[in-house]
Amino acid sequence: MVDLTGDVAAAVARSEIRNGTVTVFVVGSTAGITTTEFEPGLASHDLAAMFERIAPKEGRYRHEETWHDDNGHAHCQAALLGPSLTVPVLDGRLTLGQWQQIVLLDFDTRARRREVVVQIIGEA
Repeated sequence: MVDLTGDVAAAVARSEIRNGTVTVFVVGSTAGITTTEFEPGLASHDLAAMFERIAPKEGRYRHEETWHDDNGHAHCQAALLGPSLTVPVLDGRLTLGQWQQIVLLDFDTRARRREVVVQIIGEA
């Protein structure tokens, strides 16, 4: 789990958009974007355990039979989460709750270089 909140907030500030929306999108099919409280229990255990119960790594996935790899569960987990998030921008600030951060969850079985696209639309 990677906390993207600071980077997204900085992009909004640089844009000089006062009111609008920011969309955060991860390129790829084995990672997703959401909001949560970025704290150790969630980041290191709880969310991973939840996704493991839903789409276990040791499950049988036809994707792996097709491509002879080991990340079928990662595709399923990422599909459940989704690749993007849209957050309103009001008065030049992200409208996030006190304990709410924008995070990237990477489900893949090997390290990957991730590209995150931030698109800001609105009025200055």
